[in-house]
Amino acid sequence: MSFNKEIERRRTFGIISHPDAGKTTLTEKLLLFGGAIQVAGAVKSNKIKKGATSDFMEIERQRGISVATSVMGFEYKGFKVNILDTPGHQDFAEDTYRTLSAVDSVIIVIDAAKGVEAQTRKLMEVCRMRKTPVIVFINKMDRPALDPFELLDDVEKELEIEVCPLSWPISNGPDFRGVFNIFEQKLSLFTSGDKQRLGGSIEVKDIFSGEADEYIQPHAENLKEELELASAGYPAFDRERYLSASLAPVFFGSALNNFGVRELLDCFLEIAPHPGDTEALERTVNSKEDQFTGFVFKIHANMDPNHRDRLAFVKICSGVFERNKAYLHSRSGKNIKFASPTAFMAEKKSIVDKAYPGDIVGLHDTGTFKIGDTLTEGEMLHYKGVPSFSPEFFRYVENADPLKFKQLAKGLDHLTDEGVAQLFVNQANGRKIIGTVGPLQFDVIQFRLKHEYGALCRYEPLQLFKACWMESFSKSQLEDFKLRKLHNMAYDKRGRDVFLAESAYALSMAQEKFPDIKFHFISEY
Repeated sequence: MSFNKEIERRRTFGIISHPDAGKTTLTEKLLLFGGAIQVAGAVKSNKIKKGATSDFMEIERQRGISVATSVMGFEYKGFKVNILDTPGHQDFAEDTYRTLSAVDSVIIVIDAAKGVEAQTRKLMEVCRMRKTPVIVFINKMDRPALDPFELLDDVEKELEIEVCPLSWPISNGPDFRGVFNIFEQKLSLFTSGDKQRLGGSIEVKDIFSGEADEYIQPHAENLKEELELASAGYPAFDRERYLSASLAPVFFGSALNNFGVRELLDCFLEIAPHPGDTEALERTVNSKEDQFTGFVFKIHANMDPNHRDRLAFVKICSGVFERNKAYLHSRSGKNIKFASPTAFMAEKKSIVDKAYPGDIVGLHDTGTFKIGDTLTEGEMLHYKGVPSFSPEFFRYVENADPLKFKQLAKGLDHLTDEGVAQLFVNQANGRKIIGTVGPLQFDVIQFRLKHEYGALCRYEPLQLFKACWMESFSKSQLEDFKLRKLHNMAYDKRGRDVFLAESAYALSMAQEKFPDIKFHFISEY
């Protein structure tokens, strides 16, 4: 297959949502339809022994939530599909924001009973900022749900994007019968009684002819009326508007019961963009360029705790990545070969010899990589837009076991390289400070330190407002500020000065008294 065709058949997308909207369940069913797994796992269930494929970390299995982005790739109908299942919980949003820099499109999952929720709005802001095309999947129609028109209006208002329904639900809750596929003009009724396996479907080509009425009574007339209203009230599908992120196709269904998932997947593969341009500081890189380029958007330590491996996730932006070929690491200027690059199915890995734009490759890392690092065939490029946000919660971290000092230091170093949290060292007393965007991350760090590194830590409270990175054209003013605020100054992992503001008032006073210093709340790696 030609290089261009390999690119055009790739679909790399993220699945995002508010917690508990059914994002990981939808991922499982997409994998099931793609033949990547035989039985779908459950996110939370005492009755179902099979866990979700994407929730592979021990703490994810225990808590029933995703705390790290999972990467899964599979072949389906001639397409190479790369799914990135992201954490929905706001405490792990930073991982999701970084992941959105590595995808070409997004599927947003919304709970049909709740509509658009707070975290979904924040994630949509990131998509809008990047002009990432989005498809909306309204999930859990098998439970009592809001009216479809009410849901569509909610999506338009809250996500600030025009919508175009491409499927329509037949009732909801206990009466839910399936979905009508507007995009293909087909009726699909799934008949499987086993929610974890694929069932068959009944397809009727003309919903208005009456031949489908017997399958969907007593909802036939109501469905026809709603379809006519939807046709009149919402714009027809326009792929160019979808690709420019000004129109969001909407699908209805129930991921748990396999309703509407195949319609979503088939349409998505047809309309979603293949890998395109990526912005670097130096220039715009097109995916069909011959020279390989890629960037690290995620680092994960101990995916296999038995081997203490550390993997850098690289999004390929252009050219062909080849095993055992030397590539330039832009930040260090060194050439590096990779003997065992891997493709992913969550924590399961397989060696790959070649990978194309849109693919995600795992590279074994001994501490060489940081998030945002760029690899090329020799050109000095630096990809941008992999942000680190100012933490909002802070704790002093102390060693709880004097015999495990090295393990604690190594664990903190690895976990903060992942972006799970940020590590600061106070310039006055040398104490280590962990900063996170959500309090649940402290529990994750403590759990992983204990179970993956055999290290015990304890936290001490620390009341801070923000961590601010600084830049100034006045060296004397910067030195004066650092001297006056020594007890509030820290170094980050890259040795940069960080001001730890105790309150909003303290920050505003610093900005007022030192006008030549700029305080930043986002640090791009």
